[in-house]
Amino acid sequence: MIEELERKLDSFDSAERKQALLSLSEKVEAGEIVLPDAGADVNLHCHTFFSYNTYGYSPSKFAWLARKAGLAVAGVIDFDVLDALEEFLEAARMLGLKGCAGLESRVFVPEFADRVINSPGEPGISYHMGVGFPSAKLEGEQNEFLSNLRKIAQQRNKGLMGRVNKYLQPVTLDYERDVLVLTPSGNATERHMCLAYARKAKELFGQTDDLANFWSEKLGVQVKASQLPESRDLLNGIRAKTMKRGGVGYVLPDKGSFPLMADTNQFALAAGAIPTVTWLDGTSEGEKAVEELLEVAMSTGSAALNVIPDRNYTVGHKGEKLQNLYEVVELAEKLHLPVVVGTEMNSPGQKFVDDFDTQELSPLLPTFLKGAHIVYAHSVLQQKCSLGYTSEWAKKNFESVAAKNEFFQALGSSLEPEQEDKLSGLSKDATAHEILDIVKRES
Repeated sequence: MIEELERKLDSFDSAERKQALLSLSEKVEAGEIVLPDAGADVNLHCHTFFSYNTYGYSPSKFAWLARKAGLAVAGVIDFDVLDALEEFLEAARMLGLKGCAGLESRVFVPEFADRVINSPGEPGISYHMGVGFPSAKLEGEQNEFLSNLRKIAQQRNKGLMGRVNKYLQPVTLDYERDVLVLTPSGNATERHMCLAYARKAKELFGQTDDLANFWSEKLGVQVKASQLPESRDLLNGIRAKTMKRGGVGYVLPDKGSFPLMADTNQFALAAGAIPTVTWLDGTSEGEKAVEELLEVAMSTGSAALNVIPDRNYTVGHKGEKLQNLYEVVELAEKLHLPVVVGTEMNSPGQKFVDDFDTQELSPLLPTFLKGAHIVYAHSVLQQKCSLGYTSEWAKKNFESVAAKNEFFQALGSSLEPEQEDKLSGLSKDATAHEILDIVKRES
């Protein structure tokens, strides 16, 4: 019964997801399911099926699994949309999980126009985020900006698909019929297209030698039967050969292909989120100049740093990437930038949560937990009374970023989900001390 309810959490039918989560919550209240106390692990960067999750997780499913795993704080991130936000935050409150939500996109950084940052082979292009959005219901210029992100991404996908179709004939896709059916709200990604091509090929050739021969010829590598019909290696091979730099369908973006980082920062700030720089591994020319990159980003409002720890080390080995990780975290702390971490889960094989108890990551966990608590506290305060981390209230009430971080960390670590409504409607004259006192009295 529990497994069936968990399966329904990934239904494309929102009513079915909501009912399944309610039923699971009732089983928790009845003592049929025992959930652990929150620990210290965090994941604030999980993509959902509203962009692409390799395991098909909905916002409700991730909230449920995060609560089952005892995460201290959990957050969803999707490409170019905020479609997961309302569902995830509602599910988190129902389950007693500290949650937040945001989005990720690609932006153009003029100051780095001749340097690759973290989008391989694409000088000047960087992945970029906004975290802790209080609502998905935007108006005016913010709604127009958000809608345009989705529109541009889908136009880019359709152009890419047209070029790849010519190469992969007779395996060709119809965007609406074959691709959009794989996502619940029409926000397909390159990974959806790779999956659609794998399934279309199986439909045409079956699970036969012809299927292996087709992919071997098109991808230029020997594809084994064990990789069929849609293994991680096959999907990654399709993406590399047809969609990424050097691929048959790839077209180098120009400076007009993506919004400016400065404009994206202004969008996030106006929508009540924290503009967040993303960092890959410190090996590109752009990321080797990370101090300059952060200076440029912070000059237009970036106020946090996102890293993916699992990409940057191998257990038991000290290498360049691990050293780079330690150095960028040290730099972030020096600049008082909260560090946001997570495992994405938008590619096969990625973990549900980082192994924070390893020798490599355990020294960094306090910094990661601090960042998570700051983002959670911001998310709640901004949603309940517009007194978040990037608000005018915050600018007036703290003498330094360090003092602001101390307050938001203290609030995020002490505030429990069932207390969130106690912060509703606070006056802009409220002091940081008074807010902490409210939470303390309700504890």
